[in-house]
Amino acid sequence: MINLIESLVELAGKSGCAETEKCREILRRAAYAQRSLVASILDAQLVREPDFLQALATSLDLPWREENDVRPIEMIRDKFPARLALGQTVIPEAAVDGGELRLLTFDPFDHAGWQAVSQHWRGPVRLVLTTRRRLTETLKTTYGVGADTFEELIEGRENETGGGVREEVNVVDEEDSEASVMKFVNQILREGLRQGATDIHFEPLGQELRIRYRIDGVLHETPVPPRIKVLQDSVISRLKIMAGLDIAERRLPQDGRIALEHGGQPIDVRVATIPCVYGENVSLRLLGQERFDFASLGLDPVAEKRIRTLISIPNGIVLVTGPTGCGKSTSLYTFLSSLNVKERRIVTIEDPVEHKLDGVIQIAVKPEIQLTFANALRSILRGDPNVIMVGEMRDLETAEIAIRAALTGHLVFSTLHTNDAVGGITRLLDMNIEPFLVGSSVRAFIAQRLVRRLCPHCSQPAPRKPEELAEFGFPIEWAEKIRRPVGCEHCRLTGYAGRTALFEICMMTSRMQELIQNRASGPDLRELALREGMIPLRRAGWLKVADGVTSVEEVLRVTTSELEALDE
Repeated sequence: MINLIESLVELAGKSGCAETEKCREILRRAAYAQRSLVASILDAQLVREPDFLQALATSLDLPWREENDVRPIEMIRDKFPARLALGQTVIPEAAVDGGELRLLTFDPFDHAGWQAVSQHWRGPVRLVLTTRRRLTETLKTTYGVGADTFEELIEGRENETGGGVREEVNVVDEEDSEASVMKFVNQILREGLRQGATDIHFEPLGQELRIRYRIDGVLHETPVPPRIKVLQDSVISRLKIMAGLDIAERRLPQDGRIALEHGGQPIDVRVATIPCVYGENVSLRLLGQERFDFASLGLDPVAEKRIRTLISIPNGIVLVTGPTGCGKSTSLYTFLSSLNVKERRIVTIEDPVEHKLDGVIQIAVKPEIQLTFANALRSILRGDPNVIMVGEMRDLETAEIAIRAALTGHLVFSTLHTNDAVGGITRLLDMNIEPFLVGSSVRAFIAQRLVRRLCPHCSQPAPRKPEELAEFGFPIEWAEKIRRPVGCEHCRLTGYAGRTALFEICMMTSRMQELIQNRASGPDLRELALREGMIPLRRAGWLKVADGVTSVEEVLRVTTSELEALDE
């Protein structure tokens, strides 16, 4: 064992390890605890994984596969069980019944693993080394999330005898080796959290149960075991139990919440079920305990200064506009967090409360008991608030009370569903709010959209032809600054990692008040806003493209051109 440790330390030194003594100590502890030596080195991140494993393959005279050359054999799930592949982190590259099995692995010293493989495969086994991260990705794609647990559950059900109903045992301990529906569901949830999903959808279809993660605003279907439809009712029931819903009620939509913990951090999950043709559709919204600060919004210095000035005004209304999922709530929580000091009393009315803010009084509306936005807002005005947030101005009554609050010395934040900032003005007028009230109470309309950030590890320059850029109004002088997504292991091969916001800020000026009083048209209001310095969403997007933050395609995807906005 000592010779093996020294050999691995030497290989680590040749593969970029600058702390060989630390590496030696890690290997000694791993050997004492009977843990994998190779995995311990990789976990410590002291070496460059491809270089180290390739050097190891060379020293042992084993074949090596580059990450791009890893290709598992077809129909592998029928020949090689998921619990063996996932449990030992191996996958066959080639196999002949009764003949040689070529097995992809990252750890040639996993003797317990080889013993388990030899019990399943009677022929000779030849090891082929590749990187652990590529093996993990391939296993997930080939077998699906939670395939090892699923396989054990199916085998247990197939071995059942008699007509009785078998009771599922939901083991609380995540590390328990017993297969259960609870463990299978937890694996799906953990994988979604690991990938940074904001939503998880369980969607019953005719022949399968489709599971999709929404990551950076885009839905991605996750691989699942091929016979997952067998466990559809059990999975849906487990989710409903976790959310405190009625599992016997399958005809009506239901809403609930789940409290999770991941990596020591609490995760609040909003659950919504919808009865569909093939069963109940369950949607989970994952709400982590985020930090709300201006740095995370991605504001440029000019826009940040303008917004900080807006929220420092003691009274008036600031409206954030945009479609569902554009980050309005995040912006409002950021504004409230910056105002949250002991000298201020902040009260919010939300549907539902998405994030809990310390020091802020938050009220969740409950229409079934007449606790609506309007009724709650009317009541809290008698509670001496300084700052009020109304989740959404849905009707005339709520808007009128909010305006009254602003005119009587309160700072009010709220949202509207409109395509752009100026659209907020016409929306209020369409709700029959008097023009003079709009002009005197609202301080600004802020429209926003979310665009995906280019992955910093793989994005590449991608200059475009001038005539192509002219079609969608991109400044020709910035053509050389355009970058494009490529895709790598850091971004799940999408080319994007994370999101940032685009902002369009329409300030309420005296000239704007005059146009509103005269019931000017939307195009006239927008033209004035542009003359007074408003940067439209698409222009804000081009600035992000020029900074190398996002791509041209992303900006085009989420914004409306000025011509289209004027035509609305």
